[in-house]
Amino acid sequence: MDIIFLSEVKVQTKLGVPVWERLLPQTIILDIEIGYDLSQACDSDSIADTIDYGAVVTRIRDTLSTHSFQLVEALAEHICQLILKEFGALSVKIKVAKPAILPGLKALGVVIERNKG
Repeated sequence: MDIIFLSEVKVQTKLGVPVWERLLPQTIILDIEIGYDLSQACDSDSIADTIDYGAVVTRIRDTLSTHSFQLVEALAEHICQLILKEFGALSVKIKVAKPAILPGLKALGVVIERNKG
């Protein structure tokens, strides 16, 4: 299986357990690996034979602008399912990081991986 990766994608969403934390959008950082068979795209050199990563980023930003999550786990699952179902990915691995959310902590987050299935 081949991998399309999107590194350090900055997006805005409302995320956090305390209600006050979900009042205003905050920046989160995503690292995404999308499993897909890229052999046809390698031969054809056509965007129609791969996953349009620009469309993926736009779709993620759109959905996160209208959703609110308490847990980074729920946000990560939401994005994985979106990519699997809407873009036909074979697998998705995502790292969701909330930067500088606690004093002395660079970031916190989760890494999850889901397969089509």
